[in-house]
Amino acid sequence: MDYNDYMKYLTREIEKGLKKISSQFPVTLLTGPRQTGKSTLLKQLFPGYKYISFDDSSILISAKRDPARFIDELHTPVIIDEVQYAPEILPLIKLRVDKNRKNGAFILTGSQVFNVMAGVTESLAGRACLFELLPFSFNELGKKLRSIPACFNQILRGFYPVPNTEKTDIKAFYGAYLSLYIERDVRQIQNIKDISAFEIFLQMLADRAGNLLNISDLSIKCGLSLPTCKTWLSILENSRIIYLLRPWFKNTSKRLVKSPKLYFTDTGLLAYLLKYRDTKTLLSSSFMGTIFENMVIMEMLKKKMNMQLHSDLYFYRDSNGVEVDLVIDNGLSVSLFEIKASKTLKEDMTKSLIRADFSKSKKVKKYILSFHENSIPLGNDVTALPWWEV
Repeated sequence: MDYNDYMKYLTREIEKGLKKISSQFPVTLLTGPRQTGKSTLLKQLFPGYKYISFDDSSILISAKRDPARFIDELHTPVIIDEVQYAPEILPLIKLRVDKNRKNGAFILTGSQVFNVMAGVTESLAGRACLFELLPFSFNELGKKLRSIPACFNQILRGFYPVPNTEKTDIKAFYGAYLSLYIERDVRQIQNIKDISAFEIFLQMLADRAGNLLNISDLSIKCGLSLPTCKTWLSILENSRIIYLLRPWFKNTSKRLVKSPKLYFTDTGLLAYLLKYRDTKTLLSSSFMGTIFENMVIMEMLKKKMNMQLHSDLYFYRDSNGVEVDLVIDNGLSVSLFEIKASKTLKEDMTKSLIRADFSKSKKVKKYILSFHENSIPLGNDVTALPWWEV
């Protein structure tokens, strides 16, 4: 079965919300990393829409040469793919929408979140709704991989659609993915001349996945200036190659200035950068727990985005050395998660959860997520859950 056939019967968790909200705004913007299935999903959900892609150089040249005419002659409803290549059209879409506010008229996609959002914020505020599409979740793949080897085999393969729907060599896929990403996205955002230095920088980030991000140390180890490191990190974050998890503090302003933890949006890409080529090697490595933690946190992020949940993700770390892997703040309640790549539960797994200090005004729930197959109360209001239940 090829990718398009697979997508015809696959129900992505974002579909219901995307169809509903797109009918309530003149413009819908769907962003996310390359190869997450944005175009295929939209063609499937909106078959009556005209489809235009700025990956087609002739169409792109036409839009950039005379954007006003391009928009005037456009028949709606329409899907415009990779809109970041022609940001000139965004103010003109605004003018057209203001003249005739017809909900669902334009659906735009972009794989460079920063560039696209900058244009939308300036030109389409109040006229557009935003969705972000990450790679598949475990639920979307329809797999119940409850054994450790089976789960890590999926972690190694990653969650992009193509490696999961076609007989694709994952080494070849991620090698080509990086080349395309660097050539198309990185060089458009910023003219990076030393591509080899950027690739080394990316590999060094992979080695630091799951850890606090120390930009100064990274700058020294890479032999790059601090401003360059910050710029490259911004590129990687805004094109959704990496995800920075902020620390939780009672004082919300501290969350913005304290060091975040670094994760990769896709574990397959992370494993490729770390040169893990088979499941057996990964399972015997010291990185096993970190990459599992990375996967679970990304599953939580996908759930938040796909279901449009009003919750925020953090980690917890205080001056006493107490650390909790994941904090989900729902406003009135907070859920704390320790993530363990183990089937055996141990009493000391609960220590950080018990010692974490949270506001008495919030209801606090505490969980151990692991490969243990049953839900078990562990005392001190801590519950052990199979990771797949959340």
